[in-house]
Amino acid sequence: MNDKRMTAPLMDALEQYKHKKQASMHVPGHKNGASYRQWAACTTGKAKERYDAFASFLAYDVTEVDGTDDLHQPEGAIQEAQELAAACFGAEETHFLIGGSTVGNLAAILTCCTKQNDLVIVQRNVHKSILNGLRMAGARAVFISGREDKRTGLISGPPVEVIREALERYPMAKAVIVCNPNYYGMGIDLKPVAEVVHHYGVPLIVDEAHGAHYGLHPQLPHSALQTGADLVIQSTHKMLTSMTMSAMLHVQGDRVDRQRLKKMLTMLQSSSPSYPLMASLDLTRYWIDQRGSTWLESGLYAAEQVRQAAKQSPMWGILDVSDDSEASARGKSTSGYSSGFDTLDPFKLVLWDKIGRLSGYELLDKLQSAGVVAEMADPVHVVLIMTLSDTTEEADRVIRCLKQVEQEQCLHDFASPSSIEHTEDLCAPYRSCQDMLQSSEAVYDMKDQSVFAQLTISEPVRFTLFEEDRQVITLPVEQIEGYEAAEAVVPYPPGIPIIIQGERLTARHITLLQQLAAAGAKCQEVTDKHLRTLKVCASPHNSQGDS
Repeated sequence: MNDKRMTAPLMDALEQYKHKKQASMHVPGHKNGASYRQWAACTTGKAKERYDAFASFLAYDVTEVDGTDDLHQPEGAIQEAQELAAACFGAEETHFLIGGSTVGNLAAILTCCTKQNDLVIVQRNVHKSILNGLRMAGARAVFISGREDKRTGLISGPPVEVIREALERYPMAKAVIVCNPNYYGMGIDLKPVAEVVHHYGVPLIVDEAHGAHYGLHPQLPHSALQTGADLVIQSTHKMLTSMTMSAMLHVQGDRVDRQRLKKMLTMLQSSSPSYPLMASLDLTRYWIDQRGSTWLESGLYAAEQVRQAAKQSPMWGILDVSDDSEASARGKSTSGYSSGFDTLDPFKLVLWDKIGRLSGYELLDKLQSAGVVAEMADPVHVVLIMTLSDTTEEADRVIRCLKQVEQEQCLHDFASPSSIEHTEDLCAPYRSCQDMLQSSEAVYDMKDQSVFAQLTISEPVRFTLFEEDRQVITLPVEQIEGYEAAEAVVPYPPGIPIIIQGERLTARHITLLQQLAAAGAKCQEVTDKHLRTLKVCASPHNSQGDS
């Protein structure tokens, strides 16, 4: 193995800078944490602890000086760290991102779209940063639907047949953009997708924000790079160990103009980047190279403990793959009901109340009250994320929390405390009511309501940053069918727009908005946060652009 992989060049450079103890006559103004140390010296108690803790951290918050390199024109430690990251993750070239996957998505679109009205083919249920990139590029997008999981109603990536048909219809497409895996850990097999996209001579861009760990262990699905994608954006901070806002953009092949990509990154990223963020990327890669796949074993085992405990409960539904050993070995789904995805991240635990008493948002609150803060909720499901950092200790805590919520719900639904105080199995009422389990429908049943699965292939939708001279009115949600949306609706998390500004509104949009409102969903970009009204364009408008 190359000895360089056993080093962390950027972190080493920061350590060297720190130990030289030179007089800092440059930015940042805290001067290697000196101001915080001064404040700590003249305070006591909690304030002193805060200043001391932050001062030690700020010793690494430096700028572009001799030895620390320059992200916009790397020639030293940053360049070497990025090259080692490329080798580790299987790319030909890797760029460090200090604005999260968002900046990578923006740069990827601006790289492939070089003229106004350039057209790209986009998976409909993508992160809002993709749509913002389309606006910045002044591009047109043809949206394609994803695959719906029949058991949960959740949507993964688009079928390869739909991608092929879209490319047949729009051979002028500059790129195909998909998100894999989704926020719930569900994914599609990207290898046939890459083959089809490359057959038409265009690059495949993959927002792999939640899959930075893919390909690093036999129990995990292949990474987008391993399946042939051209541009891959990963939030290294999500499922790996770097700091929040740090991410990576990986490149391979000759279908992307790499010089233009670098230019776009210099336009979008600060010329004064955070060195702690970049160093955390370097250290994450260093740890992977040092420990190999074994470093994921503890977290995988812990996640499986929680999964099995949930499966044994009569209350919890949990997203799972088939018991088929070969399929499970790579997170592969072959179960009859799971037609909506090919792969599943074993670190993602997607739970719901099978009885249907609790919405996802209510379950999120109950879990938090019991001591477990989940990643996100939708009207039906809650998503718990486990990573390599978790152990059996965290698994046991989650299991205890789930049992506590289960017992509280049993008490609430079926009995008073006095009537079951001598009952060892507090959830016996659930087990004696199998007819309820079989026949009940969830209060917030989202199945067959998804707008993402109904689209198939849209007409081109034009995006722009500029305001258009059109009359906008506000209507009750019940009356919006047939109008064009004048604003977006983005539940956050996960940041996947259920309504895109400029798209034609349908009865399904109305149903979905009503369900989200009833469940108390938190949405961004929409004016009416209670989702009772929506801004729409008053008159018909051709949003398709030229095709």
